[in-house]
Amino acid sequence: MITKQKLLLYCNFLLPKTNWILAVLMLLFSVNQMSAQGKTITGVVTSAQDNLPLPGVNIIIKGTKTVATTGFDGEYSIKASTNDVLVFSFIGFQNKEIVVGSQSKIDVALGEDTNKLNEVVVIGYGTQKKSDLTGSVSVVNLESAKKVVTYDAAKMLQGQVPGVTVQSSGEPGGFVNVKIRGITSFSNNNPLFVIDGIMVDSPYDFAPGEIESMQVLKDASSAAIYGVRGANGVVIITTKKGKQGKMDIKFKSIVGLQNVAKKWDVTDRVGYQKITSEAERNRDIRAGVPVSIAPGNDPNSPSYISNVNTDWQKESFQTGVVQNQALTFTGGAESIAYSFNVDYFKNTSYIKTPQDYERLSTNLNLNGKKGKFKYGAKIAYTQSDKEIFNEYNAGQTVVSDILGAIPTMPVYDANRLGGYGGTDNLTQRAISMNPIGYNNLIDNNGKRNRFIGDVWGEVEIVKGLKYKLDVSYDRTDWENRKFIPPSDLGWYYITTNDEASLDVETGNELRTFLNNLLTYEVTLGKHKIDALAGWIQEKRDYHRYNMRGVGFTPNDIPMLQYADARNASEYKFTITGISYISRLNYAYDDRYLLQANFRQDKTSLFSEKNNSANFYSFSGGWKISNEKFWTLPEWISNIKLRGGYGTLGNNTISQYFFASTVNSFAGYDFNNELAPGTTVVAALDPNVKWEKSTNSNVGIELGFLNNDLQFTAEYFVKKSDDLLLGVPLPFSTGAFPASVTTNAGSMKNSGVEFTAAYSNHHHKFKYDISANFGTLKNEVTKIGVNGNPIYGAVSKTEVGRSVGEMFAWEAIGIFQNAAEVAASPTQTGAAPGDVKFRDVNGDGIITDADRTFQGVTIPKYGFGFNFSASYSNFDFSMFWQGAGGNKVFNAMYRNLMIGQYTNHHTDELNYWTPTNTNTNIPAPVIGDPNGNSRDSNRFIESGDYVKLQTMEIGYNIPIKDKFIEKAKVYLNGQNLLIISKYKGYDPDFNSDGLLSRGYDAGSFPNPRTISLGVEVSF
Repeated sequence: MITKQKLLLYCNFLLPKTNWILAVLMLLFSVNQMSAQGKTITGVVTSAQDNLPLPGVNIIIKGTKTVATTGFDGEYSIKASTNDVLVFSFIGFQNKEIVVGSQSKIDVALGEDTNKLNEVVVIGYGTQKKSDLTGSVSVVNLESAKKVVTYDAAKMLQGQVPGVTVQSSGEPGGFVNVKIRGITSFSNNNPLFVIDGIMVDSPYDFAPGEIESMQVLKDASSAAIYGVRGANGVVIITTKKGKQGKMDIKFKSIVGLQNVAKKWDVTDRVGYQKITSEAERNRDIRAGVPVSIAPGNDPNSPSYISNVNTDWQKESFQTGVVQNQALTFTGGAESIAYSFNVDYFKNTSYIKTPQDYERLSTNLNLNGKKGKFKYGAKIAYTQSDKEIFNEYNAGQTVVSDILGAIPTMPVYDANRLGGYGGTDNLTQRAISMNPIGYNNLIDNNGKRNRFIGDVWGEVEIVKGLKYKLDVSYDRTDWENRKFIPPSDLGWYYITTNDEASLDVETGNELRTFLNNLLTYEVTLGKHKIDALAGWIQEKRDYHRYNMRGVGFTPNDIPMLQYADARNASEYKFTITGISYISRLNYAYDDRYLLQANFRQDKTSLFSEKNNSANFYSFSGGWKISNEKFWTLPEWISNIKLRGGYGTLGNNTISQYFFASTVNSFAGYDFNNELAPGTTVVAALDPNVKWEKSTNSNVGIELGFLNNDLQFTAEYFVKKSDDLLLGVPLPFSTGAFPASVTTNAGSMKNSGVEFTAAYSNHHHKFKYDISANFGTLKNEVTKIGVNGNPIYGAVSKTEVGRSVGEMFAWEAIGIFQNAAEVAASPTQTGAAPGDVKFRDVNGDGIITDADRTFQGVTIPKYGFGFNFSASYSNFDFSMFWQGAGGNKVFNAMYRNLMIGQYTNHHTDELNYWTPTNTNTNIPAPVIGDPNGNSRDSNRFIESGDYVKLQTMEIGYNIPIKDKFIEKAKVYLNGQNLLIISKYKGYDPDFNSDGLLSRGYDAGSFPNPRTISLGVEVSF
């Protein structure tokens, strides 16, 4: 039987689509085993738990480079002398050392390493035993997280760690938003990602399958070592490293089908024509003019459309394909070990347009040791190609276009330039986008190349004292091209030759880091000390070119030289930073733990007097279970209290934002003559400085039944001060925009987090259960000087309340007759059949002052639940995730309920008429004179949901072959079930407007994915 620990050996194998030469070159790094004088030792290595053979166990002659590895049947062979000591090691099992002596056959049974607290966790600029952590560090369950088929490792975090919120969409190659313990800034809230020690803004360009470990640093106690970069939390990712032994080859291939599991209920031709005609009829009756129905919707007109009934969701959605193939080579010796990976990922859109995403990633990790000198390198290269969806107007997504497209518009029309259908202003009177035509006609492509190089060396100066030099180089080059050809997609969406355009953006960004680190470890009796000191230098160079050409004929080649007119612009900047870091860990008798961190950051983003800031943290832990003054029951394995306090910073501000710029070509009319002059372009605050965050955290860790059952509980308070936001200025200042960005806000986040996990690997049926739950309360404590609120899309941010709370009118019914309209508070344009709104302030008139808070947009809680089991050669897992307590504004539903010329939701068929009064749907009226579609609670819904994120069943094929060590096939389902009352596609959508949150104007739904995968180890 293959246990959970054995499966660790087989995760994440890749098959390259191209660049086979790179893989062949890596064979040169294989190191031949050194022959030893002596006899040949053979044997079988098994698991002491179930007596099954263990493949991939390393057998090393202690103190030498001689290495052997067990095959699939657990057998090994190695040459050794009588006095040699064989060291048997395998991930998840306890090491065992055996003296050869006179033996020629040595069979070994390895016991599982059941003490999970001995796990080594990667922290900032180092590692630490999990049992010695004093800060809030969550270790991601990668076995579960990797079952999410995704291009972005950030997506893998969803539901895996309490306090971490993840928002994504079904757009191929779309960006993933991550928040750790809430919102701490009015600008940037995304955490810092550290991959193999290299700081990056997101893991977008890195293959998730190559990840070996992932930790989330959530409080200042753990993240203060990253200073200004750690205010929003830190996610540390470590990729697979080389290991001693013969070359191992891992192969992985997964192919999945994607579709949109839920459809909106929108009207067909008959329903559309009925509602739109009624809206025109109501408009004219109210105006006292003859009724005029659009000819295309009027059965009495010769232009009546009866032969077109387009179901735009059916025409637009298809079965998308996602595929991921990868190949990994690992091996080497103590002097040099390697891990080389090639990963190919492609996602074909579930919308019938060319907007796909394709990426090829390569990653090479080298590490070795020679005496007191350790060294290593990382070389990674990623090439990606993303076809971008097009927006005609800001916020007008392809999904909103699909749902709003009218059914009397055909998909194709050979009579129009471009061959796609459109609407007519005289026949249909509808401005309706053809989303299929628009996204197929426009070529909008983004190419991205990224290279990362890192070299490090570490030398032990004296025992315990080590110096490490680490240099990294991170360069991204990109090219974005958007060509809009001449076309005719109907009224309003006609592009003439003069309007046809080509926009080209090219650029590069280079980041370099130089880390000088000095560490010292010493144990003096019961005292254990390890210290870190370092100097870090960072530089970021950004350079971008923008070129635009206008004027193309239908047959022109989409290149700038063929445009009738051209212009160009250039933009560049450099940001530099220097940091000094230090950390001290102290432990006494494995009972009392203390940690202190300090970091000083200096950056060119601020003026000289404000460009430095100091950040620090203190934390401690008490291993109560290790105290001598009591004897705990045997079933209690661990009790630890921990707590910490610290400060962090945030420098999310644009470069040169403290220095005003001027326009030296400004003129002024002086006595009817234009006099030359100079004026300030925008008002800036020269005293702008860092945002600061103060964190407090306290937690308890419990372990039972030899730590098979573990539980943690934490409480945190996260206060942010000096937040950067735009403060309004009097128009008399002449500044444009009439605001200045300054440090004028404060905020607080607090909550509790719980995790529980139970593992039972003591029988043939093995299983693991884990769950997490976290709460979050956000409160704004200061806005500007006068506390004036900030308004957003259906939101208001006010002192004493949460960021971006829903703020809208409250609908209380439908006016049934003219007498009721006259007796109610004044609503401009109101008539029988219109929505009645509440007069909140009682002034007798419905105005903006009658809007009220309708609920928070930040989820009050989130949770995740994992279950995995194995029996014989089968394994099964499922992962549930959810969130709730928040409200969502369904702007897409509002757009389908406004009763105008776009398509409608079928709910609107139940509109009010003098004979249909038992309804809450207002009468449709062209122009909506009463503002029935205004921001109100009619369109505010609960954001609560529970989702079956993944479910997988696998079978380990019992192959006994000298070439194939292990093979597994599995069936994976993703986004299989959503339990929610939300009317839209998916309440789990990507909406991170900070001040305008939870606003769904046509988000990309997360698709349901069914995948078949295979993993093979050679």
